[in-house]
Amino acid sequence: MPQLAVFPKAYMNDLCKTGRMTVREWIDLATELPVHGLEWYAGFLEMTEETKWPEFRSLVEAHGKCIPMLCCSPDFTHPDAAFRAAEIRKQKHWIHMTSVLGGSYCRVLSGQRRPELSMDEGIALAAECIHQCLPYAQDRGITLILENHYKDDFWAYPEFAQKMDVFCRLVAAIDHPNFGVNYDPSNAFLAGEDPLELLYRISSRVVTMHASDRYLIEGTIEDLRKEETGVLGYAKRLRHGEIGKGLNDYDAIFKELHRVGFDGWISIEDGVDGMDQLRRSVTFLRSKIADYWPDFH
Repeated sequence: MPQLAVFPKAYMNDLCKTGRMTVREWIDLATELPVHGLEWYAGFLEMTEETKWPEFRSLVEAHGKCIPMLCCSPDFTHPDAAFRAAEIRKQKHWIHMTSVLGGSYCRVLSGQRRPELSMDEGIALAAECIHQCLPYAQDRGITLILENHYKDDFWAYPEFAQKMDVFCRLVAAIDHPNFGVNYDPSNAFLAGEDPLELLYRISSRVVTMHASDRYLIEGTIEDLRKEETGVLGYAKRLRHGEIGKGLNDYDAIFKELHRVGFDGWISIEDGVDGMDQLRRSVTFLRSKIADYWPDFH
């Protein structure tokens, strides 16, 4: 039976840069929603103090919720071996963080799509680094989840494995019981590809999902391509939208996930317009999930 979580997409700047929102304030807001858990982010300002991690877990669990998954962004495609070794150490730190928070899933990425990197080189580097992290994750009961990602908020280049063929090759290169896919349908649109085609190719490997809908406030995907490289974070014309209002076909998505026996976490990455929008997205997804898993509650 899938379970539903929320992610503070609307408050990332407040939680990670300005400090205008505290983690406790986010917990108080999110736990009022009819969801089962809160997806966490390693870059919350207050997460620099490890002594606070058990406190955050206790605060969430006091509301009858849990922290199932941690969102973080390793960069494993850097050409320098010392840089990659440092990224592996960071990933292990995040795996430890996930364990302390009581979670079961910790995100991994391939890394940045640096222009000098060939496809074979990038896949080899990313797969090697993920393989080096897996024993550490397995010892702690954590599953590493590779997302078909677009671009981290603090990266200059898009995700190396953004394109479907590259992503599928990387997934195929890693066969381990503590490794799976975090599927984000909206990111396939940003790659100029069909999210359902990607899902059909990797559905048996999907263990978690980001529920999202994205839209361009102006221009086209081709315009987006021109401004996504060489600047930090997301292109200005890109926005997260309310779930169910964008291009994603959630009936087709959930039909396929149900077919393969998916029973993992679905975490809502909502838009930037606050709690009312997030609440509407929760309502939409609860209804859609119940259509395919009638015992969902």
